[in-house]
Amino acid sequence: MTGLRLASCMAENSELVCRLVAAYLAAKLDLSVEYISGIPWQERESRFDRGEIEILWLCGLPYVDKIDSLRANMELLAVPVPAGERYQDQPIYFSDVVVRRDSRFESFAHLRAAAWAFNEPRSHSGYNVVRAHLAEIGLRHGFFGEIVESGAHSLSVEMILTGRVDGAAIDSTVLEWLLSQRPELARQIRIIETIGPSPNPPWVISKEVPEKRRRELRTLLLDMHQDAFGRDILDRGWLRRFAVAQDSDYDPIRAMSRRAAEVSLIKNFMIQQESR
Repeated sequence: MTGLRLASCMAENSELVCRLVAAYLAAKLDLSVEYISGIPWQERESRFDRGEIEILWLCGLPYVDKIDSLRANMELLAVPVPAGERYQDQPIYFSDVVVRRDSRFESFAHLRAAAWAFNEPRSHSGYNVVRAHLAEIGLRHGFFGEIVESGAHSLSVEMILTGRVDGAAIDSTVLEWLLSQRPELARQIRIIETIGPSPNPPWVISKEVPEKRRRELRTLLLDMHQDAFGRDILDRGWLRRFAVAQDSDYDPIRAMSRRAAEVSLIKNFMIQQESR
């Protein structure tokens, strides 16, 4: 194997850290590690499935779907642990229910019949977890008045700001990044409820990569926080460390998916596709 290709199917906040981790792994292994960007995340996932990308940062819901299909030629590599006190040094994250600051909504329950945005239907944080939450509280049919597929968490936030929708569930790590990039958002939005925690999206690796190389890569990621160069990269990516990932860590997503399958958000909904 002459080189590796790494990509992310996560939101915009993953771009910098993935690019830097690719450079870190290349330096440590004395091997070409190319970060694949500039194409839609769906194409990155398709290339991984075809064996044209070896390492992928993947949402937990499609990870579960792929691995449970028994057709996926991949395994868990490691899982990022977000920085921040709310994560308690664990590989978890939350879905923050966001509304405009000047809106009348004070809790998730108040959003009955409201207009709701979700990033896309294969997202755990923006879609799957919301349906599972509705199942848990016994609201399985037509809770929202309208739902709109935005195409990305950041676009869901924009729809909230413009008044196109009333609320959305936003990946907490994406929301933190957006607030760091646009501090004025703190004066424009409110978090009225938090759903979770959920297992953090994992990094996966193709089994076409030789087993010895897979072990080397896993060790490098797990030890990054103990290396000055690696620590700086993690800090810039708002990560504390990488942790060992096991398939059973994603059983909560499997359970939530089963509950979510019982829920219809609304009988009819408009899909608005926008690029990430």
